[in-house]
Amino acid sequence: MTTSHQPQDRYKAVWLIFFVLGLGTLLPWNFFMTATKYFTNRLDMSQNMSLAPAEVSKDIQASASPLAPSPERTHLSTIFNNVMTLCAMVPLLIFTCLNSFLHQRIPQSVRILGSLVAILLVFLITAILVKVPLHELSFFVITMIKIMLINSFGAILQGSLFGLAGLLPASYTAPIMSGQGLAGFFASVAMICAIASGSKLSESAFGYFITACGVIILTIICYLGLPRLEFYRYYRQLKLEGPGEQETKLDLISKGEEAKPGQEETRFSAPSSQPTKESHSVRTILKSILVPAFSVCFVFTITIGIFPAVTAEVESSIAGTSAWKAYFIPVSCFLTFNVFDWLGRSLTAITMWPGKDSYWLPSLVLARLAFVPLLLLCNVQPRRNLPVIFEHDAWFIIFMAAFAFSNGYLASLCMCFGPKKVKPAEAETAGAIMAFFLSLGLALGAVFSFLFRAIV
Repeated sequence: MTTSHQPQDRYKAVWLIFFVLGLGTLLPWNFFMTATKYFTNRLDMSQNMSLAPAEVSKDIQASASPLAPSPERTHLSTIFNNVMTLCAMVPLLIFTCLNSFLHQRIPQSVRILGSLVAILLVFLITAILVKVPLHELSFFVITMIKIMLINSFGAILQGSLFGLAGLLPASYTAPIMSGQGLAGFFASVAMICAIASGSKLSESAFGYFITACGVIILTIICYLGLPRLEFYRYYRQLKLEGPGEQETKLDLISKGEEAKPGQEETRFSAPSSQPTKESHSVRTILKSILVPAFSVCFVFTITIGIFPAVTAEVESSIAGTSAWKAYFIPVSCFLTFNVFDWLGRSLTAITMWPGKDSYWLPSLVLARLAFVPLLLLCNVQPRRNLPVIFEHDAWFIIFMAAFAFSNGYLASLCMCFGPKKVKPAEAETAGAIMAFFLSLGLALGAVFSFLFRAIV
């Protein structure tokens, strides 16, 4: 078969669909995290169960005012962020690991569509509960259960998407990473707009959750449309068939006789495809992708170890009593990180230097260790051990921009290269393993964040 027979990605439709899939993977969770202040304030205000729903909502909204005195913190409110991190990272790591080993036994469409529908239901329930008064402990427990469900299904979804992208050319992992980066940007902008408009916490949170539901529905529609595109169908069948069956496959594609979602794994049973059913062991594939797998793990260990546990504690040295004091962290920390992280992820669509076998890649990944002391020596408050060397706000913004850009670019490179270091039939498994190491990096970063914050 000549390369002229390969279909083209017309109008970049497949690329755009993978971008939306990446956006839909993280935008709901980013909006959930953006509403953290709503959850903590509601825990503070939900002790008085004698209040009517409207009065509870009114008290929550009043507590958001910058001129209003801060409500007395409850124990559940003070531990909310720590418990949320634990309930998010542990299921994320466990289910990403399970997906790496069990994805071949569960159809791809079941994993992706099932996860999206489950996350959609969780956010619908969350939006409804904004208007429903609950006891403090009940609200806390329900919220943590929702966090565990979102991250459990999110882990399956993310691992399945990277495995799916592994079947296509290397550049098609980049739109997933780029979409995930843009998700953080949207959440940061939403946070800043809420501050600027003086929106009430309950109204902002309700808007976040409904927006997340809309994005998930759009993601489901895009995924259902993916098998209709000839470009995707072509590369999908390369895994299911041997080289001798490629001409037959191309004929079937041209006739539109392709498997629909849920049938892809069982439709073509050519004799030459039988060896692929006995796929190589996970250990063999891991050995092939060891460098990019450990690299992406290290990238996110450093990133989550510092951001946001340390960076969100930096205080402006020039704001004084100006409005910049309220905007400093949302702009210089969250918005700067998400913008430059997205730019770094998106750059891989233009260039993919260094190559997948270059020693420059692990070297650049290790070089990110330099950001740990640079950011620890910024104006992080309170501090007990280290001096402040980079006090001015400009230093912090510059470091954050470089920190975020390197995170996005190097992580995206690793995720692109991993599935390309194995055979096409092993690409989906390699993509799932890469997603596991990405999640492992997130979990390790959450652990190291306590150490880095204690050092300051």
